[in-house]
Amino acid sequence: MSGTAPKPQRTAPAPRIPWWATLFTDAGRPIVAILVMVMCAPGEHHLGVLAGWDTRLAWGMASVLAAYAGIAAVVASRRPAGAPGKTSAVIGAWLALGAAMAAQPVSHLFVTGHWSATPHAPAWLVITVSCVPPLVLGHLLHLAATPVAAPSTSVDTPADAPVVERVKEQPAPAPAVPPIPDQAPAPQLPPAEPEAAPAIVYRDPRCAAVRPLYDGGTRPGTAAMRDALIAAGHGRVGDSTIRGQLRAEVEQHEPALRDYPPALHAPRTA
Repeated sequence: MSGTAPKPQRTAPAPRIPWWATLFTDAGRPIVAILVMVMCAPGEHHLGVLAGWDTRLAWGMASVLAAYAGIAAVVASRRPAGAPGKTSAVIGAWLALGAAMAAQPVSHLFVTGHWSATPHAPAWLVITVSCVPPLVLGHLLHLAATPVAAPSTSVDTPADAPVVERVKEQPAPAPAVPPIPDQAPAPQLPPAEPEAAPAIVYRDPRCAAVRPLYDGGTRPGTAAMRDALIAAGHGRVGDSTIRGQLRAEVEQHEPALRDYPPALHAPRTA
């Protein structure tokens, strides 16, 4: 029949990866990483010895380069784009990879006799290899001290932020009923009572602690508003936040408050 709806087509399930392939991938990566570090360690140790470290301490060169490459690569991959330290971590990962790659052919050139370290190693080799540990330490400390950017939950509005006035709508007066000719005049309807203004709901709940200060007929100062916030349990609030954010929001809902004269004496607490 032409009126029947077509049957939904079933999509073929994705082919499953064999368990042995998954095991080979999961287990192969750490094994290869360990083998690479073991194969690179003798060359890095050899360069450390040529640079002047003794045989035991020179093994630290292999550990430094391996740890530097791993930490920089992890930081570069986990930090989001645009976050502080992202570019530095990427550059550090490439530098660590380049240093590990350069250490192998340089060491092998000395071992195979293409270059000679007798009677002493070249000055450029000693200087370059000696600078690696402090440079690695400095960059790792830089990555550790650089925080990851987090979205801010509050914005400190500047003191000269413009205040947007909101005009309250006034209820329209009830029309007067004209008297009917040749009949007694109809009773006048009482004037419609104005609707009660809706309760003000502030975006920042701290404004509720500041609003009663206006009841005295004066515009409270920054110190008085700060003391009221502390007494209400909001803690110490910056002056720019009080003037530019809290005062602006209170007076935005009630424009007449901005015409109040400033308070002569602003009480302060110790």
